[in-house]
Amino acid sequence: MGFDKLSCALGGTPVLRRTVDAFLKATSIAEVVVVCPEERWELLEGVKTSKPLRRVEGGKDRQDSVAAGLRAVSEGFTHVAVHDGARPLVSPSDIDRCMEAADTFNAATLARRATETMKRSDEHDFCLEAVSRENLWCMETPQVFAKDLLIRACRRVAAEGLVVTDEVSAVSSLGVPVKFVESLSPNLKITTPADIELAEALLKIRS
Repeated sequence: MGFDKLSCALGGTPVLRRTVDAFLKATSIAEVVVVCPEERWELLEGVKTSKPLRRVEGGKDRQDSVAAGLRAVSEGFTHVAVHDGARPLVSPSDIDRCMEAADTFNAATLARRATETMKRSDEHDFCLEAVSRENLWCMETPQVFAKDLLIRACRRVAAEGLVVTDEVSAVSSLGVPVKFVESLSPNLKITTPADIELAEALLKIRS
């Protein structure tokens, strides 16, 4: 992007703030821990909420940052939701649905079914074969787990030096099944300038 995408304004509100606001509005969420450097924390200046909201520093890799956030969660909570700050369109209702599923199955994640025609390429980007999209899902966040389960997964990742791209992978390494919860509203990740334009258009439709 060439700049901090979490500071990009969507409808006049920074991406990070929209993300945090969704969790503060979700009835199943009791507190929010934002894992970010101090300069990003300034994007949340003026947020009004009755729920605890605090910041912790992240780590070198994703799993290090998740572990830091996990350590900052208050005692007594049984479940933890991990969400990418660059997914600002997540709906509070989808967050609540994920939390409810995790309460039942111990591990759940928001995801969307693959609807496009899928192909596998060679190392030079030439098509090799078609891949059936049946039972294929595109991963989203939040990814929600029983707190003790996620702690065990993080410890295993650290002990074995594993590199994981999401918490579902970490928990799956323990042999624990993860329930997919189909997202009911767009939950795109802001990655390119085109994503900003699409997010702006979706916000206009919502309003």
